[in-house]
Amino acid sequence: MQISNLVDLLNIPVMAYGLKNDFQNNLFEGSQNLLLYADKLVEIKTICWFCNKKAIHNLRVNEYDEPVYEGEQIQIGGNETYVPVCRRHYHYPLLESMLDFEEDEEPDELEVDEQEESEE
Repeated sequence: MQISNLVDLLNIPVMAYGLKNDFQNNLFEGSQNLLLYADKLVEIKTICWFCNKKAIHNLRVNEYDEPVYEGEQIQIGGNETYVPVCRRHYHYPLLESMLDFEEDEEPDELEVDEQEESEE
């Protein structure tokens, strides 16, 4: 008996969460099964690291902030390894722009400074 049948038969509520796609945009095996049998899906949205559009990909980067498109499906890592991106920036990442900012400066602060300089 499939677990989904047992859950329905015994009226057990089930909630699950996790990543749907890997860094190559393939479904994780568990995600594929959840998508097939879920009664309801709720997507938690995030924004692209580069342009503030909806992020739909996980871009894997190496220790030099270069995009990685090949390798093992699962590699444990956080923000130093994966970057949420839109479709455009998955294929054409602006990783060099991440390196242009000083660690203590935010992009918005830089834009304000540039505007103030142009007004003077």
